[in-house]
Amino acid sequence: MNRRLIIRPGAIGDFILSLPALEHLKADYSEVWAASQNLPLARFADSTRSIASTGLDMLEFSPDERLLAELRNFNSIVSWYGANRPEFRAVVDGLPFEFLRAVPPDDCGMHAADFFAAQVGLPGPAVPHIDCPRHDGGFAVIHPFSGSAKKCWPLECYRELARCLDMPVRWSAGPEEKLADAVRIDDLYELAGWLATARVYIGNDSGITHLAAAVGTPVVALFGPTDPRIWAPRGRDVCVVARPSIEDIEVGEVAAAVLRYDSKFTP
Repeated sequence: MNRRLIIRPGAIGDFILSLPALEHLKADYSEVWAASQNLPLARFADSTRSIASTGLDMLEFSPDERLLAELRNFNSIVSWYGANRPEFRAVVDGLPFEFLRAVPPDDCGMHAADFFAAQVGLPGPAVPHIDCPRHDGGFAVIHPFSGSAKKCWPLECYRELARCLDMPVRWSAGPEEKLADAVRIDDLYELAGWLATARVYIGNDSGITHLAAAVGTPVVALFGPTDPRIWAPRGRDVCVVARPSIEDIEVGEVAAAVLRYDSKFTP
């Protein structure tokens, strides 16, 4: 039996854009180590563990023979962790590691999903897909947050947009994000299932925007400083509204984008 360990650190968006590559690596037995919040999305895996729970992130500082013995049980270890950490690589020297770059370079000339797919020999275009029942519930979801403040369209602009839409709006937020009356679902696969019932999703460059696209919900994604040619969500219906400064995006053009794509927003 071919036992393969796949180690993929990173935020929600990075993990989702890596899903085609991760699924391509599936072996007779596949185990995924990743950030704890991403584990529910590794549905192809036979087993999952959070990187923090394994002690992997401490291995270069305090070699753990029990962990090293566990790693030796795998025939293949494909890791986006440790590629730029020579001390870590020295500790695991002799183990069947293949190290991959965790973030594409700015000049890579391809979308991040295609970059990750190419690393494992999967031809593009790579489109992440999370299998959830999809139907149009007749409401819009707005998730006005991101991992970086400079990626966030002002909340007051989202509120004005919500007043312009001809459908009910449900707001989405993470556990630590402050927003009254927001829907909060910690488990990402359960959140994906809820997003799959929205008529349209609107949000910033964030992991939740990638999640909505991956379940097939039509997405209007607002981009500022990050390059959508590399980091735009991929899905069946994705519209990107981009400006060098996200604050330069006008409410009217986002509302127009929703209206323009509305005929495509079908289950």
